[in-house]
Amino acid sequence: MFGLDQSTLAFIGGINHWEMLVVLFVALLLFGKRLPEVARSLGKSMTEFKKGMRGFEDELRDDGRSSPAPARRPSVSSDEQVASASKFQPPTSAPVETTSSTNG
Repeated sequence: MFGLDQSTLAFIGGINHWEMLVVLFVALLLFGKRLPEVARSLGKSMTEFKKGMRGFEDELRDDGRSSPAPARRPSVSSDEQVASASKFQPPTSAPVETTSSTNG
């Protein structure tokens, strides 16, 4: 159909010829003389989008191929002080019992 493969029209779904004609007729009514200009700009936009997606896919593929650098722990020199959390110290006194009185 007009030299387009199935992947190009995959986003349309199961549209038949009559529905396509109705869509083209509505587009003709809406855009009139500007229809070729609109179609041209739509084609350019689709081309730019595909280029961007291809570049994105290539970047992901290249990132997947390169081995990630091993994570290194930052070294601390003896001159620097390292802040460390203090150990948990359980309370040394006995727990205080509280009595609750209910009025009722």
